[in-house]
This record gives sequence, C-alpha cells and structure tokens, in this order.
Amino acid sequence: MPDHPNTEPDTVVLVHGLWMTPRSWEGWVAHYEAKGLTVLAPAYPGFEIEVEALRENPDIIANLTVTETVDHLAKVIESLSAPPIIMGHSFGGTLTQLLLARGLGAAGVVVDSAPTEGVRVNPISQARSLFPALKNPANRHKAVAFTPDEFHYAFTNTLTEEESLAAWERYAIAAPGNWVWEYGLFANFKPGHQDTWVDYGADRAPLLFIAGEKDHIMPPSVNRSNAKHYAKSPALTDYREFPGRDHWICAAPGWEEVADHALDWALRNASPVTGAVTS
Repeated sequence: MPDHPNTEPDTVVLVHGLWMTPRSWEGWVAHYEAKGLTVLAPAYPGFEIEVEALRENPDIIANLTVTETVDHLAKVIESLSAPPIIMGHSFGGTLTQLLLARGLGAAGVVVDSAPTEGVRVNPISQARSLFPALKNPANRHKAVAFTPDEFHYAFTNTLTEEESLAAWERYAIAAPGNWVWEYGLFANFKPGHQDTWVDYGADRAPLLFIAGEKDHIMPPSVNRSNAKHYAKSPALTDYREFPGRDHWICAAPGWEEVADHALDWALRNASPVTGAVTS
C-alpha cells in the first residue's frame, strides 16, 4: 500500500458471518455511508451471488476453507490506500480477529463473535443452536441450513415468529458444515494450532467485543472469555454488552445504537493512520 498522511480511518470493512451473505449488512452500509464513510462488505469466496441463488445451489460453498476466506479478505484490505476499520459479526468476528492478527486494520470491532481457538466456554444454548449442523457427521462435507424454527432459536430469539421468518426469508443461507464441526465446538480438542488460532499476547490494532445479552449461539460468556484471552497483549481490548439483544443484533430493531457505538469506539481508539498496511 502507498504511504498516506496521519488521519483517522475513512473506510469500514464489514465481514459477514456464517448462514449469511453481505446482504446482512445492508442497513449498516447505508448508515455509515450517510456519515460520509466508504463502506465495503466483501463476500466470502463463492458467496458473491444472491441469497436466493445460494439457497438453490448451496454445494458451491460446501468446501470453502477458513484459510481461503481469510486470504481473500486480506487481499481486499491490502488493496486499500489506508488501514480501515474492520467489523465482523458472528464467524465474521473470528475472521476479523485473524485479520487483526496479520497486522491489518486500524481498529477492529467484533459483534456476537464466534471464538478463536482456545476459548473453551460452550454454553448449552450454543450447543443447541449448532446441533442442526452437528447432529450428523455427514454434515462435515455439506452446506447446512437452518429451518425457520432453528434460525429463530439461534439468531432471532427476541423477535416474534413473524419477524424472525421475514429475516430468515431475506437473509438466511446454508453454511459450510465443516466450519461448525472444526471450529464450533471441537477445535480445542485437537493437538496443535488450528486455522482459528491467534497469538493472544501479540500487539495488534485496538479491538472491541460487542455481545448481546440474549444471544443463544454466541452468548456473552463466550465473548467475555475471548476478550479476556487478550489480557497479555499490549493492545487495547474492550468489551461492551447490550441488554436484551440477541444474535440478530446487527439488524433487529434498534440496531443503529449498536452500529453507532461500534463506529464511535473504533474512530476514537483507532491506531494512527501513518503508513502502509502490513500483512
């Protein structure tokens, strides 16, 4: 990347989670663009097509790997003229942490984040939420979708059935079952470092964890534990919990409060933009 003057970030990169596409960020994109920011919401490789097309042919994303996805997102960020703010929801939060660990970004915000390796908190509600993917070992080689009822429990448990169904119809797709098997509950039981490992003691850009009090699939206890793992890092790590919010925190009524807090924190704490991004 070319050198650039010392200034605060003017670009936000939004990283979607599993069972979602960049469409899930449509409210945040418009909200941040209205504030004069450049906003990118890159898709995982293969996720570039519309929700409806992915529902018809989910096999095209079944074999995607985490490494391929992080490499793809890193190239997007490295192509920018200055380090951006990186925000990720759910597994996008894991990916955001991996990107920060590569030295990318001026600040990071992870919302209802899936954990990186070493976080051993697995609440009952999380196991129940992930059960549709974990109930059959054959799902490791498939793209696995939530039914409307399963989505309501895992993502939108504070919404009415009608509100949840509307969200499922507009946004929900299948997800690579292997990701759930490898990183959802079992990564910590394998020897050696896995694809979601980060060096918790290393320096990096400032990082904020945002959790929803009522989140079933990535409860606050998971996010608090993940944040505490960075205790030995010299970098700033912060945590904020929003009462009454579920995993649909980025699109449920009142999401603007969450978006504004995330952006305000990131702009206030971002590392000075003084040189080229490193990877």
